[in-house]
Amino acid sequence: MAIPRDFINELVARTDIVDLIERKVPLKKAGKNYAACCPFHSEKSPSFTVSRDKQFYHCFGCGAHGNAIDFVMEYDRLDFPDAIEELAGQLGLEVPRERGNGPRRDEGLSRDLYQLMEAAANYFQAQLKHHPQQQQVNDYVAKRGLSAEIVEQFGIGYAPDGWDNILNTLGKSNDAQEKLLAAGMLIANDQGRRYDRFRDRLMFPIRDRRGRVVAFGGRVLGDGTPKYLNSPETPIFHKGNELYGLYELRQKHRDPQRVMIVEGYMDVVALAQFGIDYAVASLGTSTTSEQFQMLLRSAKEVVCCYDGDNAGKEAAWRAMETALPLMKPGDTVRFMFLAQGEDPDSMVRKVGKAEFEQLIDRAITIEELLFNGLTEQHGADKASLAKHASSLIEKIQDEVLQNMMLEQLASRLRMDNAEQMKRMLGLKSRQQKRLSSPSLKGRGTPLRLAIALVVQQPSLGYQLPPQPALKHLKMPGVELLMELLDLTRASTMTSAQLLEHYRDTEQFSTLKKVAQWEHQVADEHLQQGFKETLVWLTNQYIEQRYQALSMKQDLTREEKVQLQKLISAMKAQH
Repeated sequence: MAIPRDFINELVARTDIVDLIERKVPLKKAGKNYAACCPFHSEKSPSFTVSRDKQFYHCFGCGAHGNAIDFVMEYDRLDFPDAIEELAGQLGLEVPRERGNGPRRDEGLSRDLYQLMEAAANYFQAQLKHHPQQQQVNDYVAKRGLSAEIVEQFGIGYAPDGWDNILNTLGKSNDAQEKLLAAGMLIANDQGRRYDRFRDRLMFPIRDRRGRVVAFGGRVLGDGTPKYLNSPETPIFHKGNELYGLYELRQKHRDPQRVMIVEGYMDVVALAQFGIDYAVASLGTSTTSEQFQMLLRSAKEVVCCYDGDNAGKEAAWRAMETALPLMKPGDTVRFMFLAQGEDPDSMVRKVGKAEFEQLIDRAITIEELLFNGLTEQHGADKASLAKHASSLIEKIQDEVLQNMMLEQLASRLRMDNAEQMKRMLGLKSRQQKRLSSPSLKGRGTPLRLAIALVVQQPSLGYQLPPQPALKHLKMPGVELLMELLDLTRASTMTSAQLLEHYRDTEQFSTLKKVAQWEHQVADEHLQQGFKETLVWLTNQYIEQRYQALSMKQDLTREEKVQLQKLISAMKAQH
């Protein structure tokens, strides 16, 4: 189910970026713009500017920039659909959905499921306080060393023993029972009898990034099995897309420097009890690319914690393979291995916060894990090691990290440098790949300036007459300029709306760069400067066409007439 582009465009148009940002970051008027200390990095002097005209923000310190949607995604750590929901909610709008090729998502059902899950969470929390067996349950909680504050922070509750507590409390109609089944709170057996999924368990609500309860984890109080029980996949819960404790972490830390991923929710809660309140859990699955993306957006350093046995090492290797293609400049991923038989819950109780954090500080880097693992697998077989290494290193998008790993690999194989290693492995540099793809060539060319001016001042293109020469001009990037002129010619729009049109395209990163490019054209000269770029581009077409016709041996009558006109036009230029 896609969100219609028209709705996104309307959302950006109706959201005033100054008002949006000022609710979270104090802004001061600075000329025609607004300024503040950047919310995305530490600084003493304001380098963060917000333009009401362009509906765009930009930090000259760290380079953060974008429109209202980008700000919500970056500041509140939300994905694109959630950012749209957040902005729409602020304006009192319902987000429409377009039918795609897949099955239609029932938005009404989802809303009902969120409400049911919140009601279930409230019920479990009430049972922890008031159930006849609450003393026994609270004794267990105290035995695990969990304070009332931690229980409250994570919304921990209790699912009483019995087959029909939730069924009778929240499933009083057949419709409600159907929704409880869809939410994974009830189970139906082969005979059609319905009963509670969670019974006599300590309950941990699993919240999404917006704080909505989407699932539960239940820990048995006695010796029953299974020891841990999670909600199944539902219309609102996909375990590979969620991380237990991430919402709570963000509530405690606006900009955490480190986040640690562990396996179980009891590990997260126990660590928080000891003041290590930056842990999240992968809900018992291998860490997925979606989860890693959330982690890397949440903090610059991610520490993955595993058991020190073979299973733990295999899980770490899978996590490394998942993380490598996702890392960007400045990201750090490290791996921590506990003694066999220990988990974070037991370990932190045994050694305390200070010593546990020393273990975190000694976690190995992703590079160390990669090369230690390759050496262990291939030993002295350098050819196999190089081949295996290249298949992993080639996936790395960050050229600095890729080169660093290639340097290490070259050192281990006793080669001179990373470039020699690249040639041997047949790896192209990122720069070579960029130059082999269509892009704007050259900094400060008239074409780049024309694109930048339209992006930064879309009104320049409004009702602009068609530019027929551009259709025939052979120059990388001219197609993009023509698209921009077609978009801005038809209607007035802001820079924010224009960029939003390109969000999921290859041109998006290029346009975001030119949107913040300092082109040195004064405001009062924008119109004239833009006309001059169009004249220059038209002249380029004239020269190209002249060269093509002058080199042709047998010209038609029409071509001879055209050539004469081109010569006259070129003379007029001089």
